[in-house]
Amino acid sequence: MAYTPMMEQYLKIKERYKDSILFFRIGDFYEMFFDDATIAAKELEIVLTGKDCGQNERAPMAGVPFHAADFYIDKLVKKGYKVAICEQLEDPALAKGLVDRDVIRVYTPGTVINTSAIDEKTNNYLLSVYRNKDNYGLSIVDVTTGDLFTTEISNCRDLRKVYDEIMRYNPSEIIANQDFFNNSKLIKIIMSNHIYLNKYDVNKTNEEIEEIICRQFNKPLNELGLLGKNHANASLVYLLLYLEDLQKVQLNQINNLTYYEDKSFMMLDSNTIKNLEILQSNKTNSKTGSLLGVLDKTITPMGGRLIKRWLEEPLINIDKIKLRLDAVEELFKDYDGRLELKDVLRGIYDIERLASKLVYQNINAKDLISIKISIEKLPAIKNLLSKYSTICLKEIYLKLDILKDIYELIDKSIKDDPSTSVKEGNIIKDGYDENVDKLRKASTEGKAWITNLEASEKEKTGIKTLKVGYNKVFGYYIEVSKSYISMVPQNYIRKQTLANAERYVTPELKEIEEKILGAETKLIDLEYEIFNKIREKIKNEIERIQKTAKNIAILDVLISLSNVAETNNYVKPTVDNSDRIVIKDGRHPVIETIMDDSFVSNDIEIDEKKPIMIITGPNMAGKSTYMRQIALIVLMAQIGSFVPASFAKIGIVDRIFTRVGASDDLFSGQSTFMVEMSEVSNILSSATEKSLIILDEVGRGTSTYDGMSIACAILEYIHDKIKAKTLFATHYHELTKLEDKLDGVRNFNISVEEKNDDIIFLRKIIPGAADRSYGIQVSKLAGLPDIVINNAKNILNSLENGNIEVAVETAATQIDIFSMEKDSLIEEIINIDIDNITPIEALNYLYKLKKKASTLRT
Repeated sequence: MAYTPMMEQYLKIKERYKDSILFFRIGDFYEMFFDDATIAAKELEIVLTGKDCGQNERAPMAGVPFHAADFYIDKLVKKGYKVAICEQLEDPALAKGLVDRDVIRVYTPGTVINTSAIDEKTNNYLLSVYRNKDNYGLSIVDVTTGDLFTTEISNCRDLRKVYDEIMRYNPSEIIANQDFFNNSKLIKIIMSNHIYLNKYDVNKTNEEIEEIICRQFNKPLNELGLLGKNHANASLVYLLLYLEDLQKVQLNQINNLTYYEDKSFMMLDSNTIKNLEILQSNKTNSKTGSLLGVLDKTITPMGGRLIKRWLEEPLINIDKIKLRLDAVEELFKDYDGRLELKDVLRGIYDIERLASKLVYQNINAKDLISIKISIEKLPAIKNLLSKYSTICLKEIYLKLDILKDIYELIDKSIKDDPSTSVKEGNIIKDGYDENVDKLRKASTEGKAWITNLEASEKEKTGIKTLKVGYNKVFGYYIEVSKSYISMVPQNYIRKQTLANAERYVTPELKEIEEKILGAETKLIDLEYEIFNKIREKIKNEIERIQKTAKNIAILDVLISLSNVAETNNYVKPTVDNSDRIVIKDGRHPVIETIMDDSFVSNDIEIDEKKPIMIITGPNMAGKSTYMRQIALIVLMAQIGSFVPASFAKIGIVDRIFTRVGASDDLFSGQSTFMVEMSEVSNILSSATEKSLIILDEVGRGTSTYDGMSIACAILEYIHDKIKAKTLFATHYHELTKLEDKLDGVRNFNISVEEKNDDIIFLRKIIPGAADRSYGIQVSKLAGLPDIVINNAKNILNSLENGNIEVAVETAATQIDIFSMEKDSLIEEIINIDIDNITPIEALNYLYKLKKKASTLRT
């Protein structure tokens, strides 16, 4: 039994898009059939119905209105589905037979173009990976902004390095060749981060790859920095071809490529980004409580995306850092000018993403007005920038294209308050096109004639209830209530009978109706045609719009950093190529914002002669906060930000490494100590003498002597081999003896004040080693029962006096108390008379035993 012609058409198209949910356009709806319909009904919470398809059983069917499709598409994509949009390619009214249909776009998590579905201050990245043995090429794009980056990692057997590079961008979607998918362990880890993975292989020669790249960017490989970068090139071509397959448009917005290497900026691995809470708080999993949350006071979406990227990619080029710092300083000093710039920036929309909508032809007239309003602010910004003398601000001033021609085109052509839909008319301004004006006049005059018709007909006929109306089915009509039918003139032609009235037309009314409706139809079609031409003209200038957006973003970030510097009392750091870090009155940029004035500032002075600080002191005293704030201050300085201190001199750091806390190791399937050693191994193999290393309580995951030995050996290795600046917090007081053994080691501790049996944290770092850890006092502050605290004191006293056996016996006594209670419980269970106990007694007895066992556990 054959399928119906339309269903055959559907199945033929579906065969090409097996991995997608197919939105099949029928009239005013996108319909889904068979498995797609079942999935969509469940995921979208819409009604599942059926449709005759030529078979014995009806095909499952579900549908959504085409005008609301974006909402449903976004919902499916967020759930990890691909959605293919199959559109009618011809007017159904003009089609002969079956309407021609085909897929015009495929949506995936990394190729979403509906800007309302993604965070305006976050890039939505699609990442392409090409693997060939131990060589990797990575290319990353945000299709809504055109941002494109590529790199390659050669001779890499460490999956962590590849993973860190991928997660630095936190892509929504990854496409990769089969060789990459053979990394089963890495694939599982990536999928655990809820990233959409897609296998995508193409067979292209090096010559074909070069041709595709050069055609896209209109430059040879050497000018793009890609000569000899075969793996990066392959990943880039995979990315471009994948986008062409899905989006079926020329990728005009992807016109600027950045190739980078490890040494292009400070590389931050995923552990460091997480441990320092650079982009999001570990508690809230949001920007609030992170360094980004403190520094991001940007006004435009473009600025919000850029400051995040600056934090992910701190500079290591001292000249570039100084240019940013000088610009921030100049804005910092000019309070009034800064306020004026902020006020103007508030009127600028996300022109970067609006420009990309031009490419996908989903921009409407209101979007063009948003572009116009934004461009209107540019001359004022350029004028305000003219007074600044620092190189960075001067460069923005000189490069800022005010896009005057684009403004004038939109201003003279598009109505100030146009329709949202581009196919409903009311888009083109009066006076822009002569034919539009004529059609609009014909329509307006016809409607005016009809408006006057009612009054004139009432007067002619004497019918008081006569009225002129309109509906889409019958067009214009004259309605007369039945009590006045006898007074209807002979030239009225009956059109429709109602319960209480008759509807009529006249030859003259039909003639005017044809003029009005004909003019309106022609007007809508003509406005749409003209709008497309305007859109095409602006699309040809997309690169100019993008460059302007980039300059606005840089200005926005610089203003944000200067505002934060003023609000939070930051100071301009001195940045040089030395190996010194000198900070006076340093503060943690995040913690100080959520505390009152009680935050205690601290100093640090560390250099190549004394690069290692061993920091001791009790838990909760502030060791971790101190080390993190040093790392964050260094990072802030290297993005070009002022820093929370009274003075700061920062020698350029090439990497920041952190080993903090315990966590599961997804790579090896191990936890705690194995994780710790694996991460330390990575640090020791990757750090240089220009790096900053933060190590917190290394060696605590094993026995005391093992841990202490490992910690000591790590410190000696860093001292002798790496010579990196290192902050090492520990409870192993024995390690403080290294100060006498190693020239580059100094001891510091977080001071506390003792009052009777209690302690007060002073949170001040001072030279010298702590003589004890105050663990019992901290446990008391944490709320442990007095009986536990007192017993711990007795055991500690025995241990300190060398009476290890007495200490063990004291501890064993405590264990015996619990053992006796357990023995009592066991005895009670053994004595139960199972044969003679009733069911209700058994349940009550079981409840009693469970309660006693629960008490024992606690």
